[in-house]
This record gives sequence, C-alpha cells and structure tokens, in this order.
Amino acid sequence: MTQNAIDDTDREILRLLAENARRSYSEIAEAVNLSAPSVSARIRRLEQDGVIRQFTVDIDRMQYDNRVRIMVRFQPVLDSAGSLRDSVIEAPYVEHVFTTAEGEIIAVATPPRPTIGSWVQQNIPLNDVRRYDVQLLSSITHSTYSNETESTLTCANCGSTVREDGLASRVGGSLQQFCCEECESAFRNQHESSQE
Repeated sequence: MTQNAIDDTDREILRLLAENARRSYSEIAEAVNLSAPSVSARIRRLEQDGVIRQFTVDIDRMQYDNRVRIMVRFQPVLDSAGSLRDSVIEAPYVEHVFTTAEGEIIAVATPPRPTIGSWVQQNIPLNDVRRYDVQLLSSITHSTYSNETESTLTCANCGSTVREDGLASRVGGSLQQFCCEECESAFRNQHESSQE
C-alpha cells in the first residue's frame, strides 16, 4: 500500500485531534477551513494509511487513584544496564522508561502515595543499581504534535525506523540511533574499519 503525502492541513487536523480526540468534524472543519465531510475523508485516509493508529483516553491517574508522579534516575552497575532496564520496564506503575547515551536509565512512574518511600526498594533489584535518585514531579506535559520536525528516527546502519526498543550510541563522537544491537555493532565495526 502506498502512503499518501501528508500536507499542512493534515498536520493541523492531527494536532487538533491530539489535543482532543473527541473534537467534532465540524469544529475541526472550521479550524482548517474545510467542510466536515472533507475532514471526515481526511481522517479516514489517515487511519487507512496507519498515521492515526487509535483514538485513546488519556487518564490522569493522580486525579482518581491517590497516586503521585515520580522520576527515578538509575545509574546501573557495570554490565547490568540491560537487565536493570528490563526490571524497570516490568515494575508496577511505570509509565515511561528512557535510556540515556551515557547508559543512565530514567523512569517516570505513578505509584500510590503511601508506597512512594519504598517503591524502588520493593520493585527494583538494587544489586543492578550503583546509585539512584527519586524526584517528585510537579507537572508533566505531553507535546501533542511537533510541527516541522522529523517524526521518526531512522537507523544509522540500515535506515529502518527506530522503535521504542531501539538504542542510541556514540560512534566517532556523534550520537547515532539504531534499531537493534546488531545494527549498532555493524555500524561501529564499519566506522572503526574506515578509521584504520
């Protein structure tokens, strides 16, 4: 299936839907200067092309479940970053996990308020952790749409899309994105060979 080109009107429709997926077609049509049937057709095309994957409910867990949002920065012990990352991903109440280029693992979680003091000790294997720091987050804002920027990362080795399980690595002083460890290794080997 060939994907249709996305124009500025599509981008504005996506931005409006990302802000509020329950917006009516007529409200969107007024904002983008089209008719409601035209907006409906564009949204249907964006769904068929896989640009819009689903319409979801964004629940604020703080509002209904006596939770608090925290950010935890983990510095793994040598050679344990992968197993620590897996443990953090599997821990209860974790919403997001990031791995920095330096190998630090950052988690955003929303544990119940009474367990905040013991959440890390009860859910993360501390033998994989050299040091960690817990911070309360006062707010978090999701960017609904980033206009005029590349929306996907591509693998520096094979050119495929880098998904959330991809990795970033410094090669020759530059930060590169890779879809898998094999591509990272192949790219690094090719770079080292070219330097000889």
